[in-house]
Amino acid sequence: MQLIDINKKRYRRHLNYTIVACVISLTVGCLVISQLLIAVFPDESGSHFHWNLTGVVITSLLIGLILNKYRSHDFMTEVAYVWDLKQVLNRINRKMLKLKAAAQEGNVNALLAINYSYAGSRLLWQLDDNLIIMDQLAIDQAEIDSLAMTYNLTLKAEDYDEAVLKQF
Repeated sequence: MQLIDINKKRYRRHLNYTIVACVISLTVGCLVISQLLIAVFPDESGSHFHWNLTGVVITSLLIGLILNKYRSHDFMTEVAYVWDLKQVLNRINRKMLKLKAAAQEGNVNALLAINYSYAGSRLLWQLDDNLIIMDQLAIDQAEIDSLAMTYNLTLKAEDYDEAVLKQF
């Protein structure tokens, strides 16, 4: 997955619309489905917890299916890209200890994966205005750059291939 520049205003606006639509849909859908189930299958004890839970589960599944269906729509371009990027970064982060150990030994693929992770994280944090830990990211990036110089490597985020994670 290549890192691309994203229009921050468009991303935030579309993400906010998506979140609001999901919250409203979840609220209305849960109420409607659970009330229908309660009307059709009343419980003499007065406890309708299982019908309310069923309404939440069914509505959540419907929202997930709708989001998945429309993820390729132009409105969802940035939002879907960020979701996918977060999944890729999560896969890298789960192997980060092994990657860092291999990077210390000069493993090119480990260095590329870590460099990609840092570049992707920087992109996400800038989109979300999460600038608090950018200083730590700069320190970590300097360490990776130093290792790359030690082993005479040039690290580019676009050279990263997710298939290399299988070896770690």
